[in-house]
Amino acid sequence: MKSLIDNARSFAATHVADPRNAAAFEALGAGQSPEALFVTCSDSRVVPALITGARPGELFELRTAGNVVPPYPSAAHPGRDGHPMSEAATIEYAVCVLGVRDIVVCGHSHCGAVGALVRGEDLSAVPAVRDWLEHSVAPDDALRSLTPTSPDVAEAVQTHVLAQVERLRAYPCVSERVADGSLTLHAWYYEVHTGIVSAHRQSSDGRSAFGPL
Repeated sequence: MKSLIDNARSFAATHVADPRNAAAFEALGAGQSPEALFVTCSDSRVVPALITGARPGELFELRTAGNVVPPYPSAAHPGRDGHPMSEAATIEYAVCVLGVRDIVVCGHSHCGAVGALVRGEDLSAVPAVRDWLEHSVAPDDALRSLTPTSPDVAEAVQTHVLAQVERLRAYPCVSERVADGSLTLHAWYYEVHTGIVSAHRQSSDGRSAFGPL
């Protein structure tokens, strides 16, 4: 913790006060206009700003266990215990208020949440994690039928990312803007051990796969 505290103490002097950065930081006081919403896992190995090179104010982030996008609150899915969900609020704010033009859902290799699901691990010792995943990943979800073939659970994570993108399409604010062309959705996969980022694309012959960004 000491190194984190030391860096926090010196941040203003070493970064913000630097003449090369001072004007950009001062402008942040007037508001933000991020280019994209980046939805990813809470995993400490995934650092969106480091991966994308984003500077303060350029990337709006939503981080959840397993980069899950919960269903949009409705009569069928009223939210956990009937309460509003911060995840939905974050997405709506990014799209409707900040006007982001892109949303990236980025899964990552060696994901503990996805690995626990496909391996059928006992999560009774972490009931909040268990309930979050049970609430967020339906019993008939394709992810649950996959068998992990490698420690990085790449196939499972990529399948899961695509499912979360489809969840996003069901959000009214998202579907409206995707339909009118003002919003684009992206599915990414990040390898924590290599730093390689792949993106999901559809080829001319109709097949789709993750490939180099």
